[in-house]
Amino acid sequence: MSTIKNRVQLIGNVGQEPTMTILEDGKKLARISLATNEHYNNAKGEKQTNTSWHNLVAWGKKADIVEKYVTTGKEIAIEGKLTSRSYEDKEGVKRYVTEITISEILLLSK
Repeated sequence: MSTIKNRVQLIGNVGQEPTMTILEDGKKLARISLATNEHYNNAKGEKQTNTSWHNLVAWGKKADIVEKYVTTGKEIAIEGKLTSRSYEDKEGVKRYVTEITISEILLLSK
């Protein structure tokens, strides 16, 4: 069971073009927004869709793959771990962010 601690698997569609950053030490970082959909029937039997948005982060070679092949609307599958961090915004307010750091990525759509 120790191998499934903090493991996230998602399949969804990319919401907007990935944001690429190259840090001072030369490391490459890609940020992606991913939409996942849940389909269900409400009490009246009508089909409903609930969309959840996820913030993804890819480093190094995974960021290279994202930069080269991932575009808005593309369906991808990812595996990674849930990470949390905080920062102070321009007004000095502490903000909290939860992201998924990608360890594996699979391109599903053509």
